[in-house]
Amino acid sequence: MATDQATNQSVEKAATVLSAFLDGRALRVSDVAKHAGLGQSTASRLLSTLESLQYVEREPVSALYRLGPALLTLAGVAINQHPVHREARQAAQLLAASLGLGVNVAVRHGSWLFYLCNFEGRLAPKSFTLMGQRNPLHATGIGKCLLLPLTPAQRRELVPDLHRYTPRTICDHDQLDAALDLAAHRGYATEVEELALGRSCVAAPILDQSGNVVAALSISGPLSALGLADGDPELASTVIEVADSISVGLGYLGPRHAPASHY
Repeated sequence: MATDQATNQSVEKAATVLSAFLDGRALRVSDVAKHAGLGQSTASRLLSTLESLQYVEREPVSALYRLGPALLTLAGVAINQHPVHREARQAAQLLAASLGLGVNVAVRHGSWLFYLCNFEGRLAPKSFTLMGQRNPLHATGIGKCLLLPLTPAQRRELVPDLHRYTPRTICDHDQLDAALDLAAHRGYATEVEELALGRSCVAAPILDQSGNVVAALSISGPLSALGLADGDPELASTVIEVADSISVGLGYLGPRHAPASHY
């Protein structure tokens, strides 16, 4: 039993070390130790073990650590096995090509959303999202869709503090409730400069065979390309139509959605 407990603790420490790299930066041993709450010698030993397994690697010049090829292989398997990714990938890619805008598909894990697909269009070439990246739920259109199945009480418990990212971020739960009520009525959610200035998106939920919201699809890009502030009902209809087609591919046989009103 003591051996099992020690093994579990070692696995937990190794996982904490790996989570230090979630920001996407190469790190020194001291950086990893600080993030993981470990002594520098312990962090160094764990990194050496992870390096031998190719879960991390060192950059040739700086000798800083970064995530290694073994994790790329595991991540690729995880993504390709995900039913939403398999069903949504082609539709999202075609949509990005036809509109020239960014198209994203995301799922919720806990209090964050994680991107399964990200495709860039010619009008939005610089993407602020990457496959596997996480983002807040309350400050994105795609995240608002993922919050729709929850009650106001459940949302407050899940995300008690609504962090501000820009002056337009919704940081009050009553305001978030109102925004989600509107999204549920319309069949789509919007976000205008709530996560990053100069950018916006429109999103719609993706449903599974039982009619549960399991993911969401968004069209995103610079304000000049989307023009959400001026109203674009065709864009809302498009994102709903494609999200519905993905839902059907996942086995959903319920009624299709249609925008209840314009922006």
